[in-house]
Amino acid sequence: MNELAILDAMQAWHNPVLDPLVAVFTSTSNHGELWILLGIVLLCFRRTRKAGAGVLVAVALGAVVTNLTIKPLLMRPRPCDVNAAVAMIVPRPSGSSFPSGHTTAAFAAAAALWIARRPTAPAGLIAGVTVAAALMGLSRMYCYVHYPTDVLAGAIVGTLAGLAAARLMDALWKQRAKPSIPRGPAGSDYPAGSDSPNNPDDGRGPGAPEMRP
Repeated sequence: MNELAILDAMQAWHNPVLDPLVAVFTSTSNHGELWILLGIVLLCFRRTRKAGAGVLVAVALGAVVTNLTIKPLLMRPRPCDVNAAVAMIVPRPSGSSFPSGHTTAAFAAAAALWIARRPTAPAGLIAGVTVAAALMGLSRMYCYVHYPTDVLAGAIVGTLAGLAAARLMDALWKQRAKPSIPRGPAGSDYPAGSDSPNNPDDGRGPGAPEMRP
């Protein structure tokens, strides 16, 4: 089935109640604001601080790959530019259609929460963000500004960005959790209190002559 035909079929869903709701929702992520705000809020609480950092890193990675790399290379026309007769419920966006930056940011935030190891985000939050990410992708097609393949590509890029961010946060938090080992005297490679060539455990002290029978 032609992608424009899919989008045209979705136009039958439009109604005076749904249109403003979708327009407001999709506009909350014009520059990733919704997911950036989510990350900042999570950073404010110790239990979710790691998750918040992962979300922010994932959204940034997704933006670099999508907006600064793929879009300028491909410059795919948007469906609203191909079929300008369709009535728009959001301002006509500029730039390349492929992939969907809104979807990338949404799935980057969701994947960063899915994949993170302990400490993890609350299960209810993960489920809510996942549903919101799926709805964001649908909203871009409903608004006639992205093709289904734009949304699919955005979901893939976002998930990979979330995976990379989650793994990075896991490594950083694991490093932070390692206990520090006190060092011995200056220039010594031995921890304080451990046996060393100058500190044998026979109680004779450093530099004592060797006792022979």
